[in-house]
Amino acid sequence: MINVKIFPFNPLQENTYILYNDLGHSIIVDPGCYTQDERDILTEFIHQNRLSPTMLVNTHCHLDHVFGNRFIAEKYGLELKIHPGEKKVLEMAPTSGLMWNLPFDNYEGNIHDLIPGTFLNLGDDQLEVLFMPGHSPASVGFYAKESGFVIAGDVLFRESVGRTDLPGGNPDILLKSIREQLYVLPDETIVYSGHGRPTTIGYEKRNNPFVSVN
Repeated sequence: MINVKIFPFNPLQENTYILYNDLGHSIIVDPGCYTQDERDILTEFIHQNRLSPTMLVNTHCHLDHVFGNRFIAEKYGLELKIHPGEKKVLEMAPTSGLMWNLPFDNYEGNIHDLIPGTFLNLGDDQLEVLFMPGHSPASVGFYAKESGFVIAGDVLFRESVGRTDLPGGNPDILLKSIREQLYVLPDETIVYSGHGRPTTIGYEKRNNPFVSVN
């Protein structure tokens, strides 16, 4: 089973995730740590729980989800994995940071492609890469079937959905992604979103005002 730790970081209160198993292997998802205090909080959790980060991944590359990429990569010797369709978004992130008055140093190392339909391995556990564009050009999610959760990025929130007014966003594609990639999962599946508290697939199918089950 995969354990999930959530850290709400940076002024946009983005959810950074550490996924880890009982052997201490871990995956860092969307490190949004912006300040030194936030970096310390993240690394202290990793140290105290004797975790060994083995992978750095982004669901998508809007600035609040990539603030900590470079720090994590350098701290733990990791290379970033993203969907190839997000590379331009990653390249533009520092420019967006200046517009938000949040300057930062972007990741500059090797980039490895996340391919939809493939799996990320965390020891004996697996997470399937789901393709869910609409909020961004090529956002992905990570579905842990055996552990009963999905990391959804900014695609689906509790009683809400991701904004589509940013470059590469498309409301019709977003709703299609939710219906075809998320709403087909078991109702009890926990949804860990890029902002806010967790929800479940079943709750959203019953209560989300932006995307119906039809």
